[in-house]
Amino acid sequence: MDEHTARTGGQVAVITGGSRGFGFELARSLAADGWQVVIDGRDADAAHAAAVELGVSVHAVPGDVTDAAHRAELLQVAEGLGELTLLVNNASALGPSPQPPLADYPLEVAREVYDVNVIAPIGLIQAALPALRRNHGTIVDVTSDAAVEGYAGWGGYGSSKAALEQVSNVLAVEEPDVRVYWFDPGDMRTQMHQEAFPGEDISDRALPATVVPALRRLLDASPPSGRWRAATLLAEVAS
Repeated sequence: MDEHTARTGGQVAVITGGSRGFGFELARSLAADGWQVVIDGRDADAAHAAAVELGVSVHAVPGDVTDAAHRAELLQVAEGLGELTLLVNNASALGPSPQPPLADYPLEVAREVYDVNVIAPIGLIQAALPALRRNHGTIVDVTSDAAVEGYAGWGGYGSSKAALEQVSNVLAVEEPDVRVYWFDPGDMRTQMHQEAFPGEDISDRALPATVVPALRRLLDASPPSGRWRAATLLAEVAS
């Protein structure tokens, strides 16, 4: 058996967009605690390099989350490692950079943003639900304050995240055996955030590694399904 088919037991997580940024740091944190973690990314070299850096319990499956065959492969690898208990829909598409007003937003790009940020998570959730129901697992849909605030230029990305939040909201009602969290990490110093503000200094934003403890606190506490902000969870840790 190879590394993808030899079952190791223990908890298994799938993190989309895990080759960099927040997904990468979350994979690092979970792996350090003994999880088997499956990550993906569209850049195969970056995904494999991330897995090598993070260690033998992190497994790279490069691909595009909008591809149903790739989503099936992610779950096949995960199921070969143990019991899938956590799905993190972290991969996101920003859209144009700089962000245009809705009056000028290219519709073909809007479709691409929705495919990555809404349709792909639904597809992955549908495929993962049998295992997550069986294992009383958890789904985390990574969202943004742009889903609930009216920021000029953020109509495409923000509305896609608002749609993802409502998907999460309804799913939480429909799936009582699964925890569903829509998690707002806040502004972070990531490549995507830099692309949203081309040429600007974003060094004042939080590093992704400093935000991961908020999600880990949420996962450890396992409260009822709902929307959670990293800032609130980190404040609770500090108090």
